Amino acid sequence: MSMDERETLPNDEPNTATPVTDAGDSRLLPILPMSELVLFPRLIIPLALWEESAQRLIDETLLKDKIIGILTSRQPATEVYTIDNLYPVGTAAVILKMGKTQEGAVRLLVQGLYRFRVEEIVDTEPYLQARVTPIPESYEADLEIDGMVAGLKGLFQKMSELSPYLPTELGAMVQELDDPRVLADVAGGSLNVAKAEKQDLLETIDVKERLRKVLRLINREIEILELGKQIQANVKTEMDKAQKDYYIREQIKALQKELGETDERSQEIADLQNRLLEAELPEAAFKEAERELNRLSRIPPTSPDHQVIRNYLEWMIELPWSVSTEDRLDLAEARRILDEDHYNLEKVKKRILEFLAVRKLKPDMKGSILCFVGPPGTGKTSLGKSIARALGRKFVRLSLGGVRDEAEIRGHRRTYVGAMPGRIIQSIRRAGSNNPVFILDEVDKIGTDFRGDPASALLEVLDPEQNSSFSDHYLEVGFDLSKVMFITTANMLDTIPPALRDRMEVLQLPGYTEEEKVQIAFDYLLPRQLEAHGLRPEQLTITPEAMRLVVADYTREAGLRNLEREVAALCRGVAREVAEGLLTSKTITAADVPTYLGPAKFFRETALDHPEPGVATGLAWTPVGGEILFIEALKMPGSSKLKLTGQIGEVMRESVDAALSYIRARAPYIGVEEDFFKDTDIHVHVPSGAIPKDGPSAGVAMLTALVSLFSDRPVKKGLAMTGEITLRGRVLPVGGIKDKVLAAHRAGIKEVILPAQNAKDLEDIPANVKEELQFHFVERMDEVLEIAFGRTEAPTMAKVAAA
Repeated sequence: MSMDERETLPNDEPNTATPVTDAGDSRLLPILPMSELVLFPRLIIPLALWEESAQRLIDETLLKDKIIGILTSRQPATEVYTIDNLYPVGTAAVILKMGKTQEGAVRLLVQGLYRFRVEEIVDTEPYLQARVTPIPESYEADLEIDGMVAGLKGLFQKMSELSPYLPTELGAMVQELDDPRVLADVAGGSLNVAKAEKQDLLETIDVKERLRKVLRLINREIEILELGKQIQANVKTEMDKAQKDYYIREQIKALQKELGETDERSQEIADLQNRLLEAELPEAAFKEAERELNRLSRIPPTSPDHQVIRNYLEWMIELPWSVSTEDRLDLAEARRILDEDHYNLEKVKKRILEFLAVRKLKPDMKGSILCFVGPPGTGKTSLGKSIARALGRKFVRLSLGGVRDEAEIRGHRRTYVGAMPGRIIQSIRRAGSNNPVFILDEVDKIGTDFRGDPASALLEVLDPEQNSSFSDHYLEVGFDLSKVMFITTANMLDTIPPALRDRMEVLQLPGYTEEEKVQIAFDYLLPRQLEAHGLRPEQLTITPEAMRLVVADYTREAGLRNLEREVAALCRGVAREVAEGLLTSKTITAADVPTYLGPAKFFRETALDHPEPGVATGLAWTPVGGEILFIEALKMPGSSKLKLTGQIGEVMRESVDAALSYIRARAPYIGVEEDFFKDTDIHVHVPSGAIPKDGPSAGVAMLTALVSLFSDRPVKKGLAMTGEITLRGRVLPVGGIKDKVLAAHRAGIKEVILPAQNAKDLEDIPANVKEELQFHFVERMDEVLEIAFGRTEAPTMAKVAAA
């Protein structure tokens, strides 16, 4: 890679500094640690630096004298360098040229100046700085040195002719050197020897002894090169690639045998083999891993496939094929943990305890796949953590929101550069066991594009009949996911593909009631926020009335996130007053809440104090809970036109049409004049016009409001209703009963009309709410009108039908 044009130093000529001949005073140098490189004085070498601290060192040095100190590490690369893991003798170097690459690395050309010895490490941040003392290099010329210089030149020339890694120009340059110090450093620095041997040469200050060591190393290198040449002569020259690879390995073995060195590559293969045996892989996975290990043993380390196979084997070894955590099957303890972490949610807790009970009776049962569906902030993800804690299992979480690539689930095939397993397998390895509690968060927000459909890839993962042999594209062998307890979370079911939804057991987590939120705030949110803001429980107390005001007027949500933010705001306000010394403790009452949180943010609809003709109270469901909904109808002279406003949807418009047709057909029997629609325009409006509304559940309220308008009778005070209507006057069941009833209770409603088929839904309603409300279950509209207006003199529909 070439250096870019942003060069810091204009001159390309190497520094021609002479050897240091006297110690001089100690000096402070920035230190650049190197894991393998040993730099000698007078040598010019290129460097590539990636670390941020090293780049900062270079930037600051260039603004000064451009001199740095280079020390070699005793160990491989490490994050922290100290005087204990660095050699004490290094080389001062001058920066000749600096450039930056497009990848973010800094490329340097440096030349060694003189040896130095480290006296002490002065600083380690932002980079190493040390106080060093230059080492003098002096010698007295004699015949022995002259003889060693001549012999070294001749041997170096011979080595350069045999060696494939030394340029011929270097051999010619060495012949021109006369200074024994320079000659020993240039020749020694050019040798292909171990780091420790080069460092020994650097630390050899006596010039005569340094020449002797260099001569010994050159002689050994020549013997190795000649042996290689001899081996080469004994092997036929024409061979295919496989024979060539084998020949090179035999060469290496022969050289290592002659040198008495350990075969590190064979040791590496043996280590991988032992780790494979210890991992206890299934038979199919072990065969595949063993096959790849055999390939690795035949491929040279320089081959691109070497690292690919090595990475694959590491993944195979590190996956928890046979590592499982033992389930905690104490149902009482599990119940205690679930109650400690979450308030209410009885259905979910019951299902978890049932799972534990079955697991206790049948230890080899397959993992279950649950789907928690509910509004944001209702505790779906945190419930998964509690389940893992109750079971004594590891916990992993994978967010699927916005995932569009199938490879995120199944991984990439190894033919791709940088291929990795999918996030399912990655999470299993991170968990360290093959039976964790695995949360797949936001499963309803998976996307699809040209790269595939991740939701379809999840079909195998979430199918208990198939996931015992889940196939990841990277591993290409089956991994058993049947022991994993998968839990998915979603805010709505509509966007989950039917095939995927069919594989999951759906558990609804409805929004919390106002009383539940108050209780949760005191039991969970307030203690957590007190700790987060450094307050003790005695320093801040909130009255139940104040907390109820915060829930009602400052939040509008089914979950608890905004409520926790408002509680945190109260804690922050008190914490500030305590920190400023204005008070030592505070009890927040309902009157104090606006002081800390400002004016109320939301206003709830309440029951009408004085009902008027043409107005009925309906019940609506929203993602943040139920609401009461007023249906207003008005008539005026006109030409039998119907006008609908309030941003209502197509289904609600059809409900108005059905109600109007029903009234026109049954007018004499419900206390309405037959020609009520003649020369009259009707306007139906649903307040809160900025909010879109739709659905069939307002049909009963629409019809009641129109009958109230045309018969000039107000609807019974304190009455709300919900239900879908048909043209024949039947009342059909609707959803969201719990939220709607709770909304009616909050608004001060006393009586609620519900479809008869929704009577079963009352079991989810808190007991205190059921005690304070009167419920009317109806099957036909004439029952609704009788409850809303009392009996009329006109015959009922039942009597008409009987006649």
